[in-house]
Amino acid sequence: MSLPQTTPLNAFHRQHGGRMVDFAGWDMPVQYRSILEEHKAVRARCGLFDVSHMGEADVKGPEALKFLQHLVTNDCSKLFPGRVLYTVMCYPHGGVVDDLLVYMRGEGDYLLCINAGNIAKDITWMQEQAKGYNCTVTDRSPDYAQLAIQGPTAAALVQTLTKTALTEVKYYHFTNGEVAGVRCIISRTGYTGEDGVELYCASGDGVRLAEAVVAAGGPFGLELTGLGARDSLRLEAGFPLYGHEITELITPITAGLGWVVKFDKGPFIGSDVLQAEKEKGSAQKIVFFKTGDRRIVRAETPVLNAAGHPVGRIVSGTLSPILNEAIGSALVDAAVVKEPLCVDIRGTKLNLQLVKPPFVPLKKN
Repeated sequence: MSLPQTTPLNAFHRQHGGRMVDFAGWDMPVQYRSILEEHKAVRARCGLFDVSHMGEADVKGPEALKFLQHLVTNDCSKLFPGRVLYTVMCYPHGGVVDDLLVYMRGEGDYLLCINAGNIAKDITWMQEQAKGYNCTVTDRSPDYAQLAIQGPTAAALVQTLTKTALTEVKYYHFTNGEVAGVRCIISRTGYTGEDGVELYCASGDGVRLAEAVVAAGGPFGLELTGLGARDSLRLEAGFPLYGHEITELITPITAGLGWVVKFDKGPFIGSDVLQAEKEKGSAQKIVFFKTGDRRIVRAETPVLNAAGHPVGRIVSGTLSPILNEAIGSALVDAAVVKEPLCVDIRGTKLNLQLVKPPFVPLKKN
């Protein structure tokens, strides 16, 4: 077995008491003090996440836009320098290769942020699809460290470290500037549903930047935050996670992400299959639920109808620290979404109360 990969902040995590786990082949902190407290800190104040394990790729060249329009489902022609777009890229059969962010730096110059566990697969896929287009796809993942400061006080904290006016950087926009003397891409997207700032910097500057954020964080209630709280926060917000709500077998239409699938822009990979699914209706559907009970419903638990027959499976489950009850998502037969559904947890049947996320009020920028 190969050893897990490490981010530039690996020693930083250990020095600050991070409990390290193998996540998608990366040695990452699952928590520092407590997932519960870290989660609550992000909702009430702010947390610092190391997301340097995420991948980055440059797409550059005269036909970069034409290529991206073929590659992804959303409409990249709507981008302008300083704008960010959330999208997915699909296989010809409609399943998802990955979800990603597209940053437009300038004409023919884009930065893509992709999921950590998919870097090698994504780069290979994109480079293969780019053949025939006058552009290049370059893996830049080793060059970047990425920090996410999330929560109601996050922007105020980062503002103390930069001359860039963060109020002028709107949601799903970015700019370039210095933070604590470190050159950064300053982005405002987030994966918690709260206001926040993401900082991309040179990998060698990651620790210096993180230490500066920690040093300035006291008055803002900053908490070092691990992957455990990152997952519970994103699920409370109703955001998908690759390998759970979207996979190579779960299309964006099935996942409820039809809003990022723009058929009117012209053909793209998988567009004919997705168009047919939209017109005919999906056989299955991703739904979100809560239970009124604190027992966590684990992924792969069968979802049952009133007669006790399996009609789907859980794809994500956790305890919401804000609601103090179990929440999650499931892939179920589309025909049963209005029927009573339940799960069996060690002999106890728990009813699934289907809800439209987010589960809690959000304060995103």
